[in-house]
Amino acid sequence: MNPPTRLCIVRHGETDWNAAHRMQGQIDIPLNAAGQAQAAAAAAGLAGQCFDAVYSSDLLRTWQTAQPIAAACRLEVTAAPGLRERHYGRMQGLTAAEAKQSCPEIHAAYASRNPHHDLDGGESLTAFAERVRATLAELVEAHEGETVLLVAHGGVLDIVYRMATGRDLAAPRDFPIPNAGLNWIEHAGAGWRLVAWGDRAHLDAALDEVAG
Repeated sequence: MNPPTRLCIVRHGETDWNAAHRMQGQIDIPLNAAGQAQAAAAAAGLAGQCFDAVYSSDLLRTWQTAQPIAAACRLEVTAAPGLRERHYGRMQGLTAAEAKQSCPEIHAAYASRNPHHDLDGGESLTAFAERVRATLAELVEAHEGETVLLVAHGGVLDIVYRMATGRDLAAPRDFPIPNAGLNWIEHAGAGWRLVAWGDRAHLDAALDEVAG
């Protein structure tokens, strides 16, 4: 039997919109100073790991997080658009309070984790989950038996956790997704297994904001 394919998935560092609890989605927001420090801490924390490849969402906040980690591992970053955050439709750019006031029906669908609602021009949870699953399947096929680093977003990690544990898409989230946290899963045979989640030992502080 071939060895499992191991993925370490890092959420991007903090942005000003994370700190303001503002929905970023696919709007391209850079890291703030705290996020840059978190990226450097993640790089230091992973310096002893041996990775075969590094992939990142092509949004700026993930790319800026991936660069110091890849440099510490002496690897180049490859863009993986399939790792982008969910498109939150009309809610992008808003806080939860603003969305609840300006588009209450859309906010209600988001808050209840309606799997089929596209948030008026965004992605439904079902479509988003399929995109994430397909992207990970492609990476596993390309790197069978290897160890790969991915840098992605809070929404992507929400899907990954559910995929590895069998948690339903519509179930409330009761697990952490910290900025610059380290999350390990592995694929063997036909299934995924959760190895470690939300490791923040390398960080002094990290926000847990899912819409990032």
